[in-house]
Amino acid sequence: MELSESTLNILRNFSGINQNILIKQGSALRTISEARNVVAKAEVTEEFSKDFGIYDLNEFIGVMSLVDNPSLKFDNDYVVVSDSTGRSNVKYFYAAEETLTAPSKDVNMPEPDVKFTLDNDTLNKLKKAASTLGHNEVSIRAKDGVLSLSVLENQNSTSNTFSIDIDGEFKEDAVFNFVINISNIKILPGDYDVEISSKLITQFKHKGLNVTYWIALEKSSTYGA
Repeated sequence: MELSESTLNILRNFSGINQNILIKQGSALRTISEARNVVAKAEVTEEFSKDFGIYDLNEFIGVMSLVDNPSLKFDNDYVVVSDSTGRSNVKYFYAAEETLTAPSKDVNMPEPDVKFTLDNDTLNKLKKAASTLGHNEVSIRAKDGVLSLSVLENQNSTSNTFSIDIDGEFKEDAVFNFVINISNIKILPGDYDVEISSKLITQFKHKGLNVTYWIALEKSSTYGA
């Protein structure tokens, strides 16, 4: 088996959510953060023939770069990563499942209260603003019929604030302040369809890849109608 560059990019991204991963038989990759507040799932083109665990995903990705045109062959206790000639290879042992943090089931997203499209440029502006202002929260509120995304310190009414308005779908009389920690938005570059539920969960669905993230909202979030 050879892993596509797209799949390797997904694994690199997942390593930022959790350093370990349990890969199940089939074509779905799943991960969950140690704090269990970020879950991600991707459907890839490769079909994995067995369940296996990787304790250090960054190390495993690094192993792939040790040989040219790496090919994977799965054994009972390890995977052999070899080059196209078969002269260079790495025997990499699986991690015991009990040492890994893995999702136990898929996320069932509740009925959303807010829906919008988040393009890559807007996300980058929010991240840049958070870095510049030293804030780690994004507040999502209704404002004059549109959504206002604000980088701020939610508990400080005098904090410096960066805001950007976007179109969205929500009830006309809804009053809400959904707060998400920007450090939890560990998603691949691209445009996303975003859904937010007052059950304190968000869903980010990539518009170009079969990748979805579910990110918990902060407990300071509020919703009323």
